[in-house]
Amino acid sequence: MRPNNVLECWAQGRAAVSGWLAIGNTYSAEIVGCSGVDCVTVDLQHGMTDVQQMIGMLQAISATPATPFVRVPSCDPAIMMKALDAGAYGLICPMVDNVQQAQAFVDATHYPPTGTRSFGPTRGLLYGGADYFKHADQTIVRLAMIETLPGLEAVEDILAVEGIQGIFIGPADLGLALGKGPVGDPVDPDVLAAIERCRQAAAKAGKHIGIFCTSGAVAARYAAQGFDFVVPNHDANLLKAVLASEVQSARG
Repeated sequence: MRPNNVLECWAQGRAAVSGWLAIGNTYSAEIVGCSGVDCVTVDLQHGMTDVQQMIGMLQAISATPATPFVRVPSCDPAIMMKALDAGAYGLICPMVDNVQQAQAFVDATHYPPTGTRSFGPTRGLLYGGADYFKHADQTIVRLAMIETLPGLEAVEDILAVEGIQGIFIGPADLGLALGKGPVGDPVDPDVLAAIERCRQAAAKAGKHIGIFCTSGAVAARYAAQGFDFVVPNHDANLLKAVLASEVQSARG
């Protein structure tokens, strides 16, 4: 089976850097996949993307050195199985609030007897290889998002669920949950304390932790703190920022 770049990064003791696709376009997906990132995450939750577009984007990522990931819109087994069958090698599940939801995430993404995933990896076989079934459960990465007060309070228990490789912090929603607004690069002490609680919980559990960042510099800072899955913003924000800067330069 084709290897997972993120697992290889972790085996080498370094942080994986993920591209993030909010623009539902195969050309954008290919460009991001060729940028040097370890993986590329198609965002089905907040990105301008549907399932059919996702399939084409995963195909485009497959032509690059990056490993394809998907953030699913919810803990819906049907959508998670569809993303995996389409060739996703990692899933990020939003709004995981408790052990029951974390376990449902694990169950839907493992084949029996470990889980309840139905067999039919149509494109997964094309991307992963003929031995996909034998290695899929161990090759796919599963990250549960911590971004609500119930999720934060249950983070230690969520991390204890077997089959969850780690957690992923959504700073904007975590800031909202704490009454601080949708923060980008958090500076509020309460938000920072919540993020630190998650980092310590992941370290204690011997599991991985990721976070969405506003820039590469912020991602590097979090990587230095022990976060080992970092996202230096998404394609739409980066495109907007670069274009605004270039337009300002053009106008002198």
